[in-house]
Amino acid sequence: MPTNSKSKRIIFIGAGAVGSYLGGWLSHTGHDVTLVDLWDEQVETIREHGLQVDGPHDSFIARPTMYHLHENELLAREDKFDIGFVAVKAYDTLWAATFIDKFVKPDGYIVSSQNTWTDPAIAAAVGADRAVGLVMSSISVAMWEAGKVERPGDTRRRDHGHIVFRAGNHDGSDSPRLHELIEILDPIDGGKITTNLWGERWAKLGQNSMGNPVSASSDMGMADLNKHARGRELQIRLAQEVAAVGIALGHDVENFGGKKASEWADASKGDVYEVLDGELAAKSSGANWRPSMAQDVVKGRPTEIYQMNGFVCEQGATVGIATPVNAAMADVIRAIDANELEAGFENVERVLKASGH
Repeated sequence: MPTNSKSKRIIFIGAGAVGSYLGGWLSHTGHDVTLVDLWDEQVETIREHGLQVDGPHDSFIARPTMYHLHENELLAREDKFDIGFVAVKAYDTLWAATFIDKFVKPDGYIVSSQNTWTDPAIAAAVGADRAVGLVMSSISVAMWEAGKVERPGDTRRRDHGHIVFRAGNHDGSDSPRLHELIEILDPIDGGKITTNLWGERWAKLGQNSMGNPVSASSDMGMADLNKHARGRELQIRLAQEVAAVGIALGHDVENFGGKKASEWADASKGDVYEVLDGELAAKSSGANWRPSMAQDVVKGRPTEIYQMNGFVCEQGATVGIATPVNAAMADVIRAIDANELEAGFENVERVLKASGH
């Protein structure tokens, strides 16, 4: 628990799975946390009953302060906050960052706790010098009903030697605020400072792009997908393109999916493909978790496909790297978003065949 002198006033815009899990934990560990969200039932449930947080730890009920988005006039009467977290879907980044910025102290900072490549939008809204990128590696959370957030597993990722939180400044510098942020998040799981935010962010984009849309389009959890050779192949082909684009852009792409970016980029080599296939096949047991995009499809809400695989395609075009698998994957998810297709394993074959595999 933080001492009173170290307790921070923290505000989140977005109280979905990520915002609720992080915000719930920070409230539980003694920080003054406020969550702001558009979901009426979520706000009222937490106000009345608190926020139930389950995961690889003792379950607890957190009691952060809750506001509806339309209550911002009341929020404006409060003292300003030390730290703001943006925890909305990528397509809502610009307005959400603009909203939260006015409630954070001039010497405070805004954290992007999101998937995809949201940091430029944060910088456009609040200034790059006020923004911190927070890459969250291999942490899955879900919220299937108001007031309850869960994380799978029996142990934290740090118990297996994995670092979850990677905090970095946009200019690649180290600074006291990064150390403060990692210290604040430490009770949740392991973290570190990074001076390679863009390499970390692209690695996370690779992990998301190879898993999220495949689970979403197939209506299957990741463990079940990994039992099927074609399910594994689609993930590998997606990762191959993402890694190749990131490297061509000049990013020092960190490892993702248990392998180096250069290995994913070389997946067309038979011996390399076999190693990658074996890596995924070994992950066919355990929790059959559905990542965020798959949760969105189940809930009938818009996905981040334009900001994920669609973004990879856009960036690939700037460096002359073809991305037919990501393009076909994006087309399928867009069709599911538009209710033109239903999720099912046949979409795995649809994407692979459309991209020549």
